[in-house]
Amino acid sequence: MIFVTVGTHEQPFDRLVKEVDHLAESGEISDVLIQTGYCTYRPRFAAFKQWLSSEEMEEMTERADILITHGGPSSFLAGVRKGKIPVVVPRLKEFGEHVNNHQAEFAEKVEERYHNIIVVSDIRDLGRVIKHYDEITAAMPQGIESNNAAFIRKFEGIIDGMFRKAGQ
Repeated sequence: MIFVTVGTHEQPFDRLVKEVDHLAESGEISDVLIQTGYCTYRPRFAAFKQWLSSEEMEEMTERADILITHGGPSSFLAGVRKGKIPVVVPRLKEFGEHVNNHQAEFAEKVEERYHNIIVVSDIRDLGRVIKHYDEITAAMPQGIESNNAAFIRKFEGIIDGMFRKAGQ
C-alpha cells in the first residue's frame, strides 16, 4: 500500500497529487491513499481524503509499504521513526507550494547525512523511484536512534566497563 501525505501547509501541493493520480491512472501504481490537505486538484484515479486525524496518520504511516511525503520534517521523520524509508518530494517556491525552498534544502541534508530517506527533486522521477523502491532501499539504514538513546547506550557501556575494572 502507498500512502501519500502533503501535510497541513495552506499552500496547495497539487504537483505531487497530480503526479500520483497520473501514476494510478496509468496503472503504474495501485492501492494508494493520498492525504490532500489544501490541494485544489482532486484525484480521479487514486483514493484520497483531505484530512486525517493524527491517529489515522499514524496508522497509515505504519501500514504503508511506501510512504511518500512532502519535505516537512515531522512528516518524513514520523516514517523514519517507524522504520520506514520515506520518499520525500519537497514543496518548492517556484511552483507556489511554499514561501521558500527550505524543505528541499533540509531534506537533501538529511539524505546526505543519514541516507534514510529518498529525495525526489524532479517529480518526473517519482514513478521510477516507486517502481524500484525495493532495490533502492535494500542497502539503506532504516529508522533512527535518538540522541538520548545513543547517549544512554554509550553511558551504560562506560559504567559497565568501570564496574568490570573495579571487580578485577
